[in-house]
Amino acid sequence: MVTQQSSCVTSVNQYDVSQYCYAQDSIIGVLAQGLASLAILAYWVWNYGYRQGTTGSSIGKSVLKFKVVSETTGQPLGFGMSLVRQLAHFVDAIICYVGFLFPLWDAKRQTLADKIMTTVCLPV
Repeated sequence: MVTQQSSCVTSVNQYDVSQYCYAQDSIIGVLAQGLASLAILAYWVWNYGYRQGTTGSSIGKSVLKFKVVSETTGQPLGFGMSLVRQLAHFVDAIICYVGFLFPLWDAKRQTLADKIMTTVCLPV
């Protein structure tokens, strides 16, 4: 939510005294929101692109002692493919998040996004 500045103008005529107010976004609020958005995007790209792409584990996967590797090579995915894998999780969510339930009945415990990207999550 961006902070707002409000200004009021009083109009006086022979019949009425009225006050009109309007609000506009403050420059500081817009800049703060923009910087926060850039920081969140930078963290997301670093965690899921660089960190998970090079080591196989994001911060959360490191805590839970898992890593994501390519099903064919057994190596971490790399920067670009790791980001694409994260975006592929939108496919998991399309039909009432059923794609996230796939590991419950799949032999390799893969989500729908893992099947699309040919990746597998392994314990470290």
